[in-house]
Amino acid sequence: MPNALDPYREALVVEHHTHWPDEYEDWSVADKNRVEALLHGSPAEAAELDYVRQHTGFARVITVTPADLERVSVA
Repeated sequence: MPNALDPYREALVVEHHTHWPDEYEDWSVADKNRVEALLHGSPAEAAELDYVRQHTGFARVITVTPADLERVSVA
């Protein structure tokens, strides 16, 4: 089920990925890395969260939204 934190899958996360919409392509790598760390540090609060099944577990995929950026900009 996308967009909901799944404790079972979360315990089996072996990779995390962040999908950046094209509108953020001009952001620096350092800025993106900082935001990614904050988003993946609290995945339950992400607006668009999904899990992708892999052979060794799951990959957590967060798609960056304006709401996420507003939330972490306060952090």
